[in-house]
Amino acid sequence: MKEVKGLNPLTRLDYPDPNVIRVGDIYYMASTTMYYMPGCVILRSYDLINWEFCTHVYDTLEDTPRENLDGCHAYGCGMWAPVLRYHDGVFHVVFIANDTHKTYHFTATDIMGPWKKSYIEGFYHDTSLLFDDDGRVYLMYGNREIWVTELEPDLSRPKPGGVHKCVLKDGPTPLGYEGCHLYKINGRYYAFFIHSLPDRWLRVEACFMADRIDGEWTGGDVIVEAFEHTSGVAQGGIVDTPDGDWYGVIFADRGAVGRIPNLVPMHFDAGGRPVFDKTPKELKTASTRPGYVYKPLYRSDDFSAPALDGAWEFNHNPSNGHWRLSNGYEVDALPAPSLEMAKNTLTQRTLWPGCSAEVTVNAENLTEGGFAGLAAMQYCYGAVGIAAERGGYAIRLLERDRDGRETVTETLPAERAEARVKISFTFGPGKDFCEFYVYSGGTWKQLGGRHALSFDLRHFTGCRFGLFGYSTGDTAAGSAKFTDFRYIDDENA
Repeated sequence: MKEVKGLNPLTRLDYPDPNVIRVGDIYYMASTTMYYMPGCVILRSYDLINWEFCTHVYDTLEDTPRENLDGCHAYGCGMWAPVLRYHDGVFHVVFIANDTHKTYHFTATDIMGPWKKSYIEGFYHDTSLLFDDDGRVYLMYGNREIWVTELEPDLSRPKPGGVHKCVLKDGPTPLGYEGCHLYKINGRYYAFFIHSLPDRWLRVEACFMADRIDGEWTGGDVIVEAFEHTSGVAQGGIVDTPDGDWYGVIFADRGAVGRIPNLVPMHFDAGGRPVFDKTPKELKTASTRPGYVYKPLYRSDDFSAPALDGAWEFNHNPSNGHWRLSNGYEVDALPAPSLEMAKNTLTQRTLWPGCSAEVTVNAENLTEGGFAGLAAMQYCYGAVGIAAERGGYAIRLLERDRDGRETVTETLPAERAEARVKISFTFGPGKDFCEFYVYSGGTWKQLGGRHALSFDLRHFTGCRFGLFGYSTGDTAAGSAKFTDFRYIDDENA
């Protein structure tokens, strides 16, 4: 195998709660997508450093008012912390959704699907799944109190008379044990969690071990590390290579850009206890497929393909029939009380430590009250676009503050029903912000000043680019079309 070099953080984009497995010579990473659709993204790698899009597990999770943005929303909720496993030729994905309060179980014989949806009776926060050597199946889950529950062989419900036991409790810390990753290695059970230090807010990784699933679990903290622009490590698990090396894939908060995985070399000492290196900036691994060329996790797009690229995800369930691909992305301007509630907003993750995107917005089919453009999507969002007004069009800058106040902060006359707009992002300690531009007179003109960004738990995701179109009135306001979306990695521009 050929040596591969890279850098932490791995993806440079928001892929929280990474759960990584190896099947043969392929690594797969499942990650939380919350309310974005399609959901439960899975990435693929042959070296643990470079990752590319593989698939989504589902197009939509449920048909509910919250997930459809029908007068209510699923912000801060949706699917959390998937566990990905491969057992007897079948891929399994299990997770909970905090808006439906259900536990989901998806299965497929091919990672690309089709995936079959079913439910596990009960609700299991930040769960992990283990298929034991003797054919028994367990979930480990919880927050502060960690439980093990044995399931029926078909994973449909707890097994009557099976194991159901609280095996760990955390003390009076700001964040109790959660984010479980459960394994059986060389006959021994290992469970990895995050929690916080008792004396200050710093998230750390812990590991506990047991000789029996329902026996005594012993262990403690294995990663205590604060590094640039983070509040410590967060949840993740471990994976081995074909050569027998071990790594942790564990995310860390990076401010408004979101939560990004890191690769951490680790090994087991003579007593079988996991020992992690300090999270390195520079990485070296081996590729199982030397020379493989990865596709970027972000995309520029002319929307000429018959289907959307996997880098795109809708903000909540799409309202099908009200968006189209027709030499561009065309969206109907349906009524919405705010940008946050606009249906069919099409998003991509932003890139650490900086990126930009620009797009052409055509508003000739918008009617009065319609507004369409490019947004920085998080709770304190901002957007630049073109609005149809009585007698013409206007370039509009819209911003929302931490108190939820949405304000048009700048307006310019537009000479025609088309505009080229851009948003530029900068991420780093003390400098999470974006800037808005419109192309005018052969140059980019900035609108407003720096718009401050943050990782706000009211949305609970990293900031994204969003292509939006909606009506500020009570009735639909025609449609808008987006063409020539260009994504720029500022670090490698």
